[in-house]
Amino acid sequence: MRAKTRIFGEIDIPQDKIITMEKGMIGFSELKNYTLIYNSEKENDKKSIMWLQSMDDGDIAFPVMTPDIIMPDYKPTVNEELLAPLGDLNEENMYVIVTVNVPSDITKIACNLKAPIVVNTDSNKAAQLIVEDDYKVHFPIYDIIKGKKERAGE
Repeated sequence: MRAKTRIFGEIDIPQDKIITMEKGMIGFSELKNYTLIYNSEKENDKKSIMWLQSMDDGDIAFPVMTPDIIMPDYKPTVNEELLAPLGDLNEENMYVIVTVNVPSDITKIACNLKAPIVVNTDSNKAAQLIVEDDYKVHFPIYDIIKGKKERAGE
């Protein structure tokens, strides 16, 4: 699938890398097809901020990350009915990401732990869900990321 994007220019994504969200993202229900963009040459790039690029509207791309980077024990409670359209999920094929808010003041960077995106990597079906737990919509992450980089010597 070929798309013109605002951030990445013209991209060609193999059909098996297209993630389908039957209900779209919250606030973007009309956009159903996405792909995850990251630097595949960097081994740990899936452990940093990536982009969930809409294939239906090249102007729309969401910064995302895996929540385990900032909260290793993140285990949200989700109504099983909401997961049913994704097919059979297990630890091997379930990939969870959260959207990231990157304001002009980088010290205010935050992620949304209340509405994760769950992807079935076998079927490439996904859904953004509202979890039942008391996770925050705006969870500050600057100090966590800064601390990890300092410990890693970066």
